[in-house]
Amino acid sequence: MRRTGIRRLAVLSGEAEWCRQQAQQWRIALSGEWITLSEASDLADALPPSALRNLLGQEFRHAIFDARNGFHSEAFAALVGTLSAGSWLLLLTPPWTTWPQRPDSDSLRWSECDAPLATPHFIHHLQRHFLTDAQVLLHQQHQPPRWPPALTLSDWQPGDARQQQHLLAKLLRAAPGIHVLTAARGRGKSALAGMLIRQWSGRCLVTAPAKVSTAVLARFAGERFAFIAPDALLADDMQPDADWLIIDEAAAIPAPLLQRLVTRFPYVLLTTTVQGYEGTGRGFLLKFCASLPQARFYQLDAPQRWRQDDPLEKVVNAALLLDEAQEDRVASKAAIAVIRCDRDRDPARLLRLYLLLTSAHYRTTPLDFRRMMDAPGQRFFAAENPDGDIAGALWLVEEGGLSAELAQQVWAGLRRPRGSLVA
Repeated sequence: MRRTGIRRLAVLSGEAEWCRQQAQQWRIALSGEWITLSEASDLADALPPSALRNLLGQEFRHAIFDARNGFHSEAFAALVGTLSAGSWLLLLTPPWTTWPQRPDSDSLRWSECDAPLATPHFIHHLQRHFLTDAQVLLHQQHQPPRWPPALTLSDWQPGDARQQQHLLAKLLRAAPGIHVLTAARGRGKSALAGMLIRQWSGRCLVTAPAKVSTAVLARFAGERFAFIAPDALLADDMQPDADWLIIDEAAAIPAPLLQRLVTRFPYVLLTTTVQGYEGTGRGFLLKFCASLPQARFYQLDAPQRWRQDDPLEKVVNAALLLDEAQEDRVASKAAIAVIRCDRDRDPARLLRLYLLLTSAHYRTTPLDFRRMMDAPGQRFFAAENPDGDIAGALWLVEEGGLSAELAQQVWAGLRRPRGSLVA
């Protein structure tokens, strides 16, 4: 796998102790740095899924993602971007047949319920993707593993750097102003920013939501790397002594802070991913960047740390709808009909509705996908033409139903019960 530049997913499905034992055997068998995301105490050196946000920009050889009690979809998607060629990602799940009916602890983040819910729509959706993708290793307890068939691939060299070098040359001779670099994970945007720092004749400053996520950028910048936190930068009234401000993972910084940051330097480079698992999506380009005067836009497409059509990236992007298939498609307005979507009877239309929201909204993440699939009290309508293209989407959440006493306390600002935000 390392020689051919690919990474793969292994789904280990069974009782909790069996999954733990399997994961331990994998760790013994495969050398290299492992990262484990889990809320449980029975896995060594585990970090909670919420910690992964601070690990973006780092690289690991192999990973374990513990979904035995709950599936944190954003952390799972982000974890994929930290793994280099030759990596295995182990996904630990409850027994396959009972998994859809198991209460999912992650539902507490998005269901506005007091107890964990089963999430059958989302789990069945995942299972369909894992079953139909032959490159997923599926090992169910009491059954032999389903091994991926061998791929006939040529040897792989780390990504073609011509596009990277072309953009670097452009930035080194760029006019003052705001420059925006977007790419999916693993395309080398942090490396490109680091090379700009190393080769620029003047001084550059780096800021980001978390310093730890700039590890790759710092490695390419070398001794010239200088980091300052966004709040510290804004708290200093002195004009900073630097030509470039490089804002890594810019879409994860609130837009009002970004607006203030980009005005303080002659050159600004904003780098960000365009995949929705970090709450960015195309909305960062549609909303924030559209407000920037005369910004210049650049994009990196070719993976640098794994092969194009990598099996791991392929299955995760498909399962979590990270590829925004409808971003440039315009539905004909002829004979539009408004149709109610039923989660049980019409999952395909619901997925198309979600893709439209992803391509148009500022902060759509897999958490929204999970809420749409399984949270109670949701209603969906699609404005659709005869070809099945969706021109509009309506997502309603039922609210209210509070007692008169509680409603009075909400109105007075004394209580904020879960849900019923509008009420």
